[in-house]
Amino acid sequence: MEYRKLGNTGVQISALSLGSWLTFGKQIEDSVAEKLMATAYDAGVNFFDNAEIYARGKSELVMGAALKKFNWQRSSYMVSSKVFFGYEDNKPTQRGLSRKHIIEGCEAAMKRLQVDYIDLYFCHRPDKQTPILETVQAMNTLIQQGKILYWGTSEWSAQEILQAHLESARHHLIAPVVEQPQYNMFERKKLEDDFLHLFKYEGLGTTIWSPLASGVLSGKYLNDLPTDTRFNIEGLEWLKERNLTVEKLEKVKALKKLADEIGLSLPKFALAWCLKNPNVSTVILGASKDSQLKENFDALDSVKLLTEDVMTNIETILKNKPALSDF
Repeated sequence: MEYRKLGNTGVQISALSLGSWLTFGKQIEDSVAEKLMATAYDAGVNFFDNAEIYARGKSELVMGAALKKFNWQRSSYMVSSKVFFGYEDNKPTQRGLSRKHIIEGCEAAMKRLQVDYIDLYFCHRPDKQTPILETVQAMNTLIQQGKILYWGTSEWSAQEILQAHLESARHHLIAPVVEQPQYNMFERKKLEDDFLHLFKYEGLGTTIWSPLASGVLSGKYLNDLPTDTRFNIEGLEWLKERNLTVEKLEKVKALKKLADEIGLSLPKFALAWCLKNPNVSTVILGASKDSQLKENFDALDSVKLLTEDVMTNIETILKNKPALSDF
């Protein structure tokens, strides 16, 4: 396993990590989730990603039970949670980034995960109803109380993250150190354009999600539509409509041909492409099968096969490289 600095912090995070969205507490049996965590940990993974909204808290319950069973040294791994969407009845005070929900959400997540503190605590979305200063103050309080070690954001804009840094500096509070954005061959603008100044001047770390574009870049949708995938989960019709487009599938076919030429499976090819970006701290893997997870770990050794010529050929296929904004 390769380890990278998480932004400008001193903590080392595994380049590949394990996430639980749509799988733990929902798509797979608890025993399978347990096996995936054990496989990941044995491979050197030291970061396990979660959120209050994942299976409405059940995902954290499953992960927490596994952590208690394994009884790994607490100093050997990191676990995250995210706050915003809530996990209860969706009443006004049960969601968002108010001080009330952040504090109560953290306490509840700690209980579900059965940990004394959460390593990375993310604001799962920006909250237009809550002043960013209130959110920064609440996160700072949790750090001072020892309930979280670092805080970050997920799917925030560069402007919103910068505002959080400005408020932190102005009021002598601890700023966010990490953002969790979507990043893959089809979703590139934030990491390759919007965040460049944040990487350079604030040392922003990233824990990227959906590196395989919800499985589209695995190649499994090139022929028939499998019945055991996330696209068939009730309530995720939007995910299917966004990702399974004719244009994307045509690009996937071309990418698979290129991957075959250099001796890589399409998933390893797509993951290696993400890992090649120096601003990626860790790539969060999602898996429903142990064999699938083990294959994905080989992506680390595949990065060296993405030569300059191969990268040029990838750009020729994708035709979506972000044009850098004028600063």
